[in-house]
Amino acid sequence: MEGILSEYEKRKTEIKARLEEFKSVTGDEIFYEMCFCLLTPQSSGFRADACVQELKALNFFNNDVDPRPILKRKIRFHNNKSKYLLEMKKKYNILKEKITSVKDQHELRDYLLDEVKGFGLKETHHFLRNIGYRNFAILDRHILKNLKKLNVITSLPKTLTKKKYFMIEERFKQFSENVGIPMDELDLLFWSMETGKVFK
Repeated sequence: MEGILSEYEKRKTEIKARLEEFKSVTGDEIFYEMCFCLLTPQSSGFRADACVQELKALNFFNNDVDPRPILKRKIRFHNNKSKYLLEMKKKYNILKEKITSVKDQHELRDYLLDEVKGFGLKETHHFLRNIGYRNFAILDRHILKNLKKLNVITSLPKTLTKKKYFMIEERFKQFSENVGIPMDELDLLFWSMETGKVFK
């Protein structure tokens, strides 16, 4: 625990600044954040971001671009994820209208879960956090490993049903309140402790 608090003090300013940056994501950047979150399952966030940068350079949002050759070099399950990107792109205008009009973040979360193929709870929470929403747990392997290390959970789940996801999220929230560090900041802290970088 002392190590967590010590690392937090070192990175607190950078972490808070990063969360503020997420609030300023607008326009086409929202689309590309959705692309990023579709690419991250079982793949490195850094590799997913590299693919998104290539897609941006080709103006994927406005042009007829096949993402498969880009994803094939860096991303697992590139065929399925290419399909997810193209399907999301087709309906993006409808998705964006909901993103900008729905005020309740849980209602928006549930809508995106139903409408974006390739989004589970983790990916949906990741996307919402990356466009400025707070207090959602992004339960990837980095977070789960740290929660087990800190005895917030007793074991690493083999699968994450909705019920189990929400149960762990609630324990994560309680832990964050006990240590006095917001859950979103703990998420970025754990990630930075694993990778050496405050990323997204």
